[in-house]
Amino acid sequence: MRKIVLLLAAAALAACTSTPREHHWNPNATPRDENWHSQASSLLRYDGNHDGTLTRAELLAGLHAEFNTYDVNRTNCLGPDQVRAINEMRVQQDASQATPLVDWNQDGCIDFNEFSGNTLSLFDTLDTNSDGQLTPKELNAATPHAPGQGGQPGTGSGGHHGRGRRGGGVPGG
Repeated sequence: MRKIVLLLAAAALAACTSTPREHHWNPNATPRDENWHSQASSLLRYDGNHDGTLTRAELLAGLHAEFNTYDVNRTNCLGPDQVRAINEMRVQQDASQATPLVDWNQDGCIDFNEFSGNTLSLFDTLDTNSDGQLTPKELNAATPHAPGQGGQPGTGSGGHHGRGRRGGGVPGG
């Protein structure tokens, strides 16, 4: 009996290691731009009055308008096919900075809270003084700086890493 168990374990291990990999790391390939800080400047598309300062109210209004363009049936639910199309579009537009939609509660539907959660979390992280608005100073602090241009080298965020999510985020989230 013990030989059979060992034989099955060896066969399972061999099956795992012999599976071909589709993607291999290429040291000569162009590295992906994985700088999440560039998402901060994309928040300005929600600046309704175009004054350079984004309020939480402007952000929510913009997110609701964007969600409603996808929620054509007005069900407060984006189905898997819609989500797949939106995620593909986001990847084409933003490459590695794309923030995919995820059905966190696995109910087969992306509602407004799931749709807006990442963006609202980014807003809360960048709103360093918790006043409900992102000023140009806060947005610029999130933009990476070249060496010698101020900020903390390598962080691009003015040293505000590690801040958790504060209250007032996504309702029910």
